[in-house]
Amino acid sequence: MPTRTARTTWSGSLQEGTGTVVLVSSGVGTYEVNFPRRAADDAGGVTSPEELIAAAHSACFAMQFSALLGGAGGSNPQLEVSADVTLGPDPAGGFRISGIKLTVSGSADGVTPEDFARIAAEAKAACPVSKALAGTEISLDVK
Repeated sequence: MPTRTARTTWSGSLQEGTGTVVLVSSGVGTYEVNFPRRAADDAGGVTSPEELIAAAHSACFAMQFSALLGGAGGSNPQLEVSADVTLGPDPAGGFRISGIKLTVSGSADGVTPEDFARIAAEAKAACPVSKALAGTEISLDVK
């Protein structure tokens, strides 16, 4: 199985420093990161580790869910998935990812709404990114 690589360069202190994240394996982009924008409500055009985790989690969950829907006899899945990753204070000091909320809406031919919700929960548990983030509370909202 492949290994994917991202690289970050950083200059300066936490509060005044800046960095860039390069998505090396895909080559699709270079993105600015800095802590003040990471900790602010408005990202101001700057990404963050939390946004990158949200992207990874929503994509991974969508792929896993699609596979499980197909395995259950569903066809033509249409999914819209979002992941909200929250950065918060860590009671032990510093910060931590305090939670992730996956939201999915959609359908698959041949799958009832009840089975859709059940399979979504299975996908949440089986998604490799969910497994990697097992120490974080991950909720699921199926619409």
